Amino acid sequence: MCGITGWISYDNDLTTQRRTLDAMTGTMACRGPDAAGIWLGTHAAFGHRRLAVIDIDGGRQPMSVEADGRTPTRPTSAERDGRAPAQPSPAQPTSIEHDGRTLLVTTYSGEVYNYRELRAELENLGHTFRTQSDTEVVLHAYLEWGEAFAQRLNGMYAFALWDPRTEELLLVRDRMGIKPLYYHPTPDGVLFGSEPKAIFAHPAARPVVDAEGLAELITFTKTPGHAVYKGMHELRPGHLVRVTRRGLTIKRYWALEAREHTDDLDTTIAHIRELLDDIVARQLIADVPLCTLLSGGLDSSAITALAARALTAAGSGPVRSFAVDFTGYTENFKADDLRGTPDGPYAHALAEHVRSDHHDIVLDTAALMDHGHRAAVLAARDLPNGFGDGDTSLFLLFKAIREQSTVALSGESADEVFGGYSWFHNPEAVHADTFPWAAAGVAGRFAGGTATREALLDPGLLGKLDLPGYEARRYREALAEVPYLDSDTGLQRRMREISYLHLTRFVQILLDRKDRASMAVGLEVRVPFCDHRLVEYVFNTPWSMKTFDGREKSLLRAAARDVLPDAVADRVKSPYPSTQDPRYAEALRAELKDLLADRDAPVRPLLDADTAARATADGATSDIRPGAELVLGMDAWLRTTGTTLEL
Repeated sequence: MCGITGWISYDNDLTTQRRTLDAMTGTMACRGPDAAGIWLGTHAAFGHRRLAVIDIDGGRQPMSVEADGRTPTRPTSAERDGRAPAQPSPAQPTSIEHDGRTLLVTTYSGEVYNYRELRAELENLGHTFRTQSDTEVVLHAYLEWGEAFAQRLNGMYAFALWDPRTEELLLVRDRMGIKPLYYHPTPDGVLFGSEPKAIFAHPAARPVVDAEGLAELITFTKTPGHAVYKGMHELRPGHLVRVTRRGLTIKRYWALEAREHTDDLDTTIAHIRELLDDIVARQLIADVPLCTLLSGGLDSSAITALAARALTAAGSGPVRSFAVDFTGYTENFKADDLRGTPDGPYAHALAEHVRSDHHDIVLDTAALMDHGHRAAVLAARDLPNGFGDGDTSLFLLFKAIREQSTVALSGESADEVFGGYSWFHNPEAVHADTFPWAAAGVAGRFAGGTATREALLDPGLLGKLDLPGYEARRYREALAEVPYLDSDTGLQRRMREISYLHLTRFVQILLDRKDRASMAVGLEVRVPFCDHRLVEYVFNTPWSMKTFDGREKSLLRAAARDVLPDAVADRVKSPYPSTQDPRYAEALRAELKDLLADRDAPVRPLLDADTAARATADGATSDIRPGAELVLGMDAWLRTTGTTLEL
């Protein structure tokens, strides 16, 4: 797991641009605290910050393949089966030449979990390796199979490949979008990076947000490819971008497809368990300390229990687990319609059940309101579109974990895959003519409140942005992508749509949050439930099978029940916790009041001054959390990033 960046310029000699590359690379030091590297070519320049996880000594980057004369030139497998032309082309490099030249360079982020199998296959085809890293396997896989190599990768990744022979760049992102990758076309090439800040370190890019970008920021959705900033794009999951002197082209190499599900219930449950056992075993591979994130919910408990079994079988247990908690949270917990139970007792029950080396990270309101912590979260996210105290607590949890582990396995994304959220089972939300989470009004409640995020914004601004219209357009775009079977009718057809919306939109909100918070402290978080084999299989199981026991996540519960205590297996879904300490809302109110007194506050022109004044008046009791979190975040964002709003 690392941070990558680069610059392609066909009109300039980039061998003289080390200072610019150093600046771009330096913005991601937190993503890669272990090493930094720069590669400069005539028209391509790559930067890399490394978090060393596999092959600590040999995996330094940027990494290249050099033609050294040790292996004879030969046709690739793509040529042998007639899929590649005899001469080099952008899509299929045709042979490994060995005349002392650089054949291929990469700056790579992520993990390929099947790299050992791919390496063995490539060695049988005549490739030689000088490291034990998955990075080198990716290089040789491209040399052998061209663009088709992406379909062979199992993992989470975002990387760039530069072919000096054809002067072409390839950007690749994993199927589910676990790892981020942004790009910014220029008149003579492109800038790219793991995060927008890397691109903005280049003098040709400036942070500008127009009305559409601001609407994307405020609405609780994440449009694939939309980066909020004007002129910048996020590479869509399962896509690649090729850049040549002729311009930029985008190609999809993976998408969810509708397939007939022929397995019966018992076979389906058994296959899901087989997949989970294999996925967890693969994702436990690391040359550094590893742990799990444990909330006591079904998802994280299943991952922790399966990891404990795998490590015990390998003689390397116990598994180390971590949970977040707040001072007095369990003792004073108040249930609501989103969170029915506190995590602590269930996390402890699972930890005791599997005998994990468990640690609670307990946070107080002072830590959540600390300006330094919140500034670090905003810097990590690049945008003020988060979950309020949920972002700060996640950052602090990861920071504490990083003191003891470098890699963590998470239960994230199981709700999107198996249908776990309450609105999956709410007929009004399911049949609403919008995103179901929007119909359920969860944006504010995820941040610990009940009001809308835009509650304190100027009505004139909201009219210009037309948030309902923007959300409706994005919803229609998403529905137009959904694949169907002829047999999909009624509820089954609608639930296929609901599943697709979550797997391509909602999950991106959470994966981006997870990536930014973890990489801000140099922690690699792996997401077993995002393995594309599992996602494809469960996506095509009928909704009646996904709810066969009348509950949420029926298939996952059945597949993992034997490794879980009953109390954990039967627990109702409870999302990531948010502090219930009333002093947190009071602190937000006081900070917002101070902001309103600052006539130079950059966010003031965006506010409804009367509504904000009433919300901060002495004795005010209205729900302020979601709106205040957004406003305070936007103010800090505008102050610190130099972002210009073009409204």
